[in-house]
Amino acid sequence: MTRRTDAHPDLTRPEIGAPFFSTWRVGTPLRQQQTVEAIAGTWQRRPWPTDGLLGYHVYTGHDAATLLHYSQWRSDQAYEAFVKTHRQERNDAIDTAVPGIERLGLGRYRHYRSGTREGDTRVPGCIVIVDIEFEGPDPDRQRAWVDAVFEALESEPNPHSGGISAHFHLSTDGTRVLNYAEWESAAAHIDALAAPGSGIGSATELWHRVQTWPGLKSSTVSRYDHAVGLVPARRLPSPKSSTVWTKKVFGETVDACWTSP
Repeated sequence: MTRRTDAHPDLTRPEIGAPFFSTWRVGTPLRQQQTVEAIAGTWQRRPWPTDGLLGYHVYTGHDAATLLHYSQWRSDQAYEAFVKTHRQERNDAIDTAVPGIERLGLGRYRHYRSGTREGDTRVPGCIVIVDIEFEGPDPDRQRAWVDAVFEALESEPNPHSGGISAHFHLSTDGTRVLNYAEWESAAAHIDALAAPGSGIGSATELWHRVQTWPGLKSSTVSRYDHAVGLVPARRLPSPKSSTVWTKKVFGETVDACWTSP
C-alpha cells in the first residue's frame, strides 16, 4: 500500500538511478492545496505501483501557482513501465478532482554531487530549486560547472548559516543542471541573496567564474515548501510459523507447539 509522510526525501540514496523533476501550473494557492490533497488521496487509495519507485514528493511553489514534483526511480525502465500501466488512470482521477491542471513537462536527471554540513540535523523550512540551462548538450560542461560551484563554495569567506545542503543533478540530455537546495527558511535564502555579491556567494573570482561560465544560457531560482511525500507502506513482519510435534509427558502422549522467532 501507499503511505503518506511529512518527512523530506533523502536525495543521496544510492538506489536512486533516475531522479525526475516536473512542474504543474494550477493557478492559485487554493488550487495548490486542492491538488496536493487530490494527489495524496489518489495515491493512498491505490496500491504502491511498483518496487521500481522509491518515493514521490510534491511541493507548493512560493509563486502561489505551481507545484514541483520529485520522484525517485530505480531506473528509466521502471518509470516507463509505470507510464504504460498506472500513470494515466491516476492523472485522470486527479484531473477530475481539480480540472484545468497544466503539466509543464518532465525533466530526467542523474544525481551528480551533494554538499551537506556534517552533523546538521535541521529540518528544511524551504526548498530552493536553481535551474541552470546551457547552450546545447555537453555532459563534460555540466560536470565541470558543478565542480566549479563546489570549488567556490569551499573557498567561500562568508558562508550563510541558513543553508543546509545542496544536491546537484545533471539532465540526461546534457543541457541543464538542477540544484535542489535545502534552506532553514525562505527568509534565510532571501537574506543570502541580498548579501554583497551576485546571487549566493561573495564577490570572489571563483564565483565570478561560475556566473560567467562559457555557454551558460540562463539561471532561474524558485522557492517551494514540501507539501507531501508518498512512499511504500512499511511491510509488516510475516506471521510466526508454528510446528506441532508430539512428545511423552509423564507417560502421556501430547501435542506441543513450537513457534519460530
